Amino acid sequence: MYAPLKTRICAFLLDYLVIAVYGVLVLGTLSVAFRSFFRPLFTGSPAIAELTGFALITLPVSLYFLLCERSDWQGTWGKKKMSLRVVDGSGRRIGLSRSILRTAIKFLPWEMAHFAVWHMILPSNFSGGVVIGILIMVYLAVISYVLSPLLNKKKQTIYDRIAGTAVIRNEQRED
Repeated sequence: MYAPLKTRICAFLLDYLVIAVYGVLVLGTLSVAFRSFFRPLFTGSPAIAELTGFALITLPVSLYFLLCERSDWQGTWGKKKMSLRVVDGSGRRIGLSRSILRTAIKFLPWEMAHFAVWHMILPSNFSGGVVIGILIMVYLAVISYVLSPLLNKKKQTIYDRIAGTAVIRNEQRED
């Protein structure tokens, strides 16, 4: 059975808790302990700030999703707690290439938002219109990601459809 949107949202909120703990414990500690090292990385150019943010936030979070969803668990901690798993079109565990594609598309709006924010905060070569255009695309992508499972029988998001994956409920609840 395909996972209802409400259950998927609950799973994501549980995963967001994992992300928040990572942010507070790891990034909080690094930013305090190595303030003099990190400050210039986030106050100079938008490109350096974006790359640093990608390395410290987006990449670890993406790896969490990518590796968990292609593992024997077939999902993140949140999906496991909500008895969900990510499968390919045949109902099997997804491979590395599908997991990379799914994760990249899933987090593309998130990274586009980071890009836009850094170009709003720091001096940039991009015009305000370009940055606003990127933010509009981010909002449209997020809305389409939320609405897309409501518009098809398999309850697939856009990134699931492109990657050839689906999120399903486990037949048995694991505690």
